[in-house]
Amino acid sequence: MDDLGRSSDDLNTPPEYFPLLLSMTGFGEAHRQADGVAVVVEVRTINNRYFKLTLKCGEGYSLLEPEIESVVRQQIRRGTVQVTLRVDRVRGSEDYQLNPAVLANYRRQLHELIKQWHEAEGGLAEAERADAVPLASLLLLPGVVIENPTSPAEAEEEWPLVREALLTAMENLAHMRAEEGRAMAADLRANCQAMAVELKAVEQRAPLVIEAYRARLAERLQGTLADFAVTLDPADLMKEVGLFAERSDISEEIVRLRSHLEQFDSIMELPESSGRKLEFLAQEMFRETNTIGSKANDVQIARHVIEIKAAIERVREMIQNVE
Repeated sequence: MDDLGRSSDDLNTPPEYFPLLLSMTGFGEAHRQADGVAVVVEVRTINNRYFKLTLKCGEGYSLLEPEIESVVRQQIRRGTVQVTLRVDRVRGSEDYQLNPAVLANYRRQLHELIKQWHEAEGGLAEAERADAVPLASLLLLPGVVIENPTSPAEAEEEWPLVREALLTAMENLAHMRAEEGRAMAADLRANCQAMAVELKAVEQRAPLVIEAYRARLAERLQGTLADFAVTLDPADLMKEVGLFAERSDISEEIVRLRSHLEQFDSIMELPESSGRKLEFLAQEMFRETNTIGSKANDVQIARHVIEIKAAIERVREMIQNVE
């Protein structure tokens, strides 16, 4: 059994069998195509204390945002989520129309430009008038041909295909988040084990601090009182040592810190990712460690405290990316 109460079999368990933790960072993509409609959905997530969804899509598809958010919230509780939706449809003639005003403006500008060339060069051939510019070439200019936007009815009609692609993208995202979560779980357990080892060393050292203080105090007092031919009263010495022991008693902090480590391990075994609970426990562990360092008044314990704090900082940084 280790300091967290786990057997050697638990410690030798491969990372892929660690309890589920989900990273808030991930990416998922999916493609779907049916009846002349091609859909591409990309989902990116980064860490955030709260849930935030951003949808990037073509004109007409923003009305699907409530449905998309409902699907995303079924799997993601917190974090910044960016969903990119691209839909390509086979277009018919009714999906395009000319913009007569823009086309006429292009033609007018060309006519005026050629007229200026006529005047500057002393006249050009009649075939080089503005009317001689091929109309088809004007159709390639920006704004001449207008593509009708996707209507709400069309977007709603395509929602089943979009939803299918979104669900697949979310599934791919979940695989990536779980894979990173398994690696994080292994690292978190290693840091907790390191803290447990250092805490055990602190617990073993604590009683020796009292005895060392008693010996130092007795030596100093005897040396000082000998100069004045005064005898040291053992009761006074024990009283002073008792006061020191009371001020530097860290037994409660050790018990609480060990309890926090055990709770941390239990939370990691929950069937759902619990990043906020782990974050709170890390704060409590840091608080208890600080108290141990301030009360112990011992160099060796201070070294162990530094190692525990370093491990807690690594845990806190990692937990920031746990859902």
